[in-house]
Amino acid sequence: MALKYILFDLDGTLTDSMPGITNCAMYALEKFDIHPQSREELLPYIGPPLLYSFSTFHGLSQEQAEQAVAYYRERFSVKGWAENTTFDGIPELLQELMGRGVQLMVA
Repeated sequence: MALKYILFDLDGTLTDSMPGITNCAMYALEKFDIHPQSREELLPYIGPPLLYSFSTFHGLSQEQAEQAVAYYRERFSVKGWAENTTFDGIPELLQELMGRGVQLMVA
């Protein structure tokens, strides 16, 4: 049976979003004078909702977490989105699949 359709997830499947997410989280936290020691400390921010992450991982109040999300989005809209890169081999894989007539979709 030949595949007709493939639905991909973007973040973590086709692209490495870790630099953009962690850099934006660091930017937001620094606005609260919180200075993470490393990007690895911010890896838990990948996946969960940002409000949850800011309040759970760094103890921000609801109001502070909402402001942190605004700071995060401030940086993400200008720079963070562009820090996504495709994983090695993904562009070639997508070209091959399209060449086989598979319809590709991203969720």
